[in-house]
Amino acid sequence: MEAGNISALSEFFLSGLTDDPQLQPLLFVLFLFIYVLTAVGNLGLLTLIVISPRLHTPMYFFLSNLSFLDFCYSSVTVPKLLMGFFSGYQIISFFGCMAQLSFFVLFAATEFFFLASMAYDRYVAVCNPLLYHNIMSPRLCLQLVAASYTVGLVEMVFLTTATFNLNFCHPHVITHYFCDFLPLLKLSCSDTHVIQLFLFIFSSFNVSVSLTIVLVSYICIFFAIIRIPSAQGKHKAFSTCASHLTAVSLYYGTTVFMYLRPSSEYSLARDRMVSVFYTVVIPMLNPMIYSLRNKDVKETFWNVLDKASRFLSIPTPRAS
Repeated sequence: MEAGNISALSEFFLSGLTDDPQLQPLLFVLFLFIYVLTAVGNLGLLTLIVISPRLHTPMYFFLSNLSFLDFCYSSVTVPKLLMGFFSGYQIISFFGCMAQLSFFVLFAATEFFFLASMAYDRYVAVCNPLLYHNIMSPRLCLQLVAASYTVGLVEMVFLTTATFNLNFCHPHVITHYFCDFLPLLKLSCSDTHVIQLFLFIFSSFNVSVSLTIVLVSYICIFFAIIRIPSAQGKHKAFSTCASHLTAVSLYYGTTVFMYLRPSSEYSLARDRMVSVFYTVVIPMLNPMIYSLRNKDVKETFWNVLDKASRFLSIPTPRAS
């Protein structure tokens, strides 16, 4: 965008989730509670994995990166939302909006390929257990994480630059609680067909490539599980994948609904509610999904708590 346009457009107004002043204090408390849970859950799980040698495996390496990503993903949108509830100040600067959209694209696109990498990791663990540590070497794990961020970075630069080179019409009111593509494109006075096409192409690429990896991995896992003779062995193999399947279903379901529809079906009011689920709720749920049924994580948590309580001389009850 030219300098003249930047000086003419210095800020946007966010409509937020509601303009009802009676609801805002309640929503502030609710979303603050969710954000605290998200931060404690994701950063706590990340800390457990880092400090426990028992969890220094490829699966937990990816899980620690996902926890960091989910915390960042939530932090892109929720603090600004909370500020709006608390102060009623729903204004975001042009460059603040640009930064928010940039990081949103980076983390959203990267998560698709993190989930795909985790599916491949589960495939190797179930189908090639004897070669697991040879195949999932530290070098390959780092390459998969780096490749995921690279895809997100490329999409961030291309889509954000294209979006903020548009001309925007008055009033500059974004019908959303954060700077997202669809409400921003609604404000544009320019022809947005090309950007909408590229947004659809990138979204389709993210979903189709990553989902293909997930589906192929789990088809192979399914056939490997049904060949296991014992019911206990089948249950153990399936339990290693159940949490990941739940996370995949939640994330893919909501993002596909948001970005892979004809533009005629967009409803900004309804889409705000859907956005809350994948930007606020899912980052809170992921550490619970991956840890509540995970024996290693629970045992590590109680061991760390025991050591801390002994250091502080405080008796700590063990989980049953």
